[in-house]
Amino acid sequence: MERSIEIAAFYDTFRHISALVHSSTCAEEVLDLVAWKTAEILNAKGTVLRILNKSTHQLELNAAFGLGEKYLSKGVISSEKIITELCQHNKVIIIDDILKNSRILYPKEAWKAGIRMVLDVPLTLREDIVGVIRIYFSEKRNFSQEELDFVIAIAEQCACAIDKARLIEEKQAQYEHLVLQTEKMSALGRMAAGIAHEINNPLAGILLFSSNLVKKVPEKSPLKEGLDVIIHETIRCRTIIQDLLEFSRDKEPQKVLANINNIIEKSLTILENEFRLRHIAVDSQLSNEMKDTLVDVNQMEQVFVNLLMNALEAIQEEGTISIHSHIGKDHECARIEILDTGCGIPQNNMPNIFEPFFSTKTKGTGLGLAVSYGIVKNHNGDMKAFSKKGGGTRFVIDIPLVNSASLQKSDG
Repeated sequence: MERSIEIAAFYDTFRHISALVHSSTCAEEVLDLVAWKTAEILNAKGTVLRILNKSTHQLELNAAFGLGEKYLSKGVISSEKIITELCQHNKVIIIDDILKNSRILYPKEAWKAGIRMVLDVPLTLREDIVGVIRIYFSEKRNFSQEELDFVIAIAEQCACAIDKARLIEEKQAQYEHLVLQTEKMSALGRMAAGIAHEINNPLAGILLFSSNLVKKVPEKSPLKEGLDVIIHETIRCRTIIQDLLEFSRDKEPQKVLANINNIIEKSLTILENEFRLRHIAVDSQLSNEMKDTLVDVNQMEQVFVNLLMNALEAIQEEGTISIHSHIGKDHECARIEILDTGCGIPQNNMPNIFEPFFSTKTKGTGLGLAVSYGIVKNHNGDMKAFSKKGGGTRFVIDIPLVNSASLQKSDG
């Protein structure tokens, strides 16, 4: 009868802790409950939970119950020996001679605190030790298998709580980073618009006067070469300013019902001479099943021309650009893939290619892909890139297809 009451108490405690693990977003709340309930049900003097700090590789005190402040004030402890032994045993370690066992770092203090026996229980997460539950007893005793099974089960719940807390922390950090980036992008857009407008007018004047002067200078005059450089560089600055203005506007797409394939074919026609002059073959495979959808034709043309120009510049001469379109597996989006046999993009640059002002080109503004990415996102679509240095690049664009029902609804 006494054993059944004990098992019932174990089960009730485990259920309470398990419920808290799944309902609470606060790991400390779970760990405090574990420290309290473990000491209570095992009739222990106290319990300490130490979690492994990945940065310092030390076991830091995260929860405690029943021990004096003097003993707990020892703070962090080196984890190397404790973790190594826990990994070797991968089970509960019973320490019944605290004065001579090397796992007890402060044996005299422990003895003075009335501790005569210790259990170390590993907190394991996907075969990695993430911490330890140390249970202190005021006298030596034997443990039943049920008691040992109980502390192991509780340790598993603790590990789950730690994993959940770390996941929440990571997501929170990602969210905060995203908010910061959004604020920076907004400020950058406003600043870019202001700078662009201030520079645009004097730039137009420089281009006008230099173009007029070059017409009046004899062909063999030494001034002509200098004026040609001024005109060329002024035009390049104007292009940068136009890109800045385009980036800062972030205007809403003016959507009409159109076929993606027609936009792709027009983009290819615009660059036809470039392909021929650079001896670049174009492999165009456009789906016959492509449906019309709502898009801003000019903006999408801008995206395709920009990606095709990037592919041209990556190849330089003699290569192949492939552009394919097809209906996505879910029949809800048009998928366009643009592949080239160019120089590729180094892996360390891949996370940054859609950021404004990031460019691997010597004369690039770093705005082309950022603007294209923004246009696709404004169409509720997605753009991804896959590349490796020397192995070409593949861009994948998904644009939602509008079915007739949703189109009628929007018209109504």
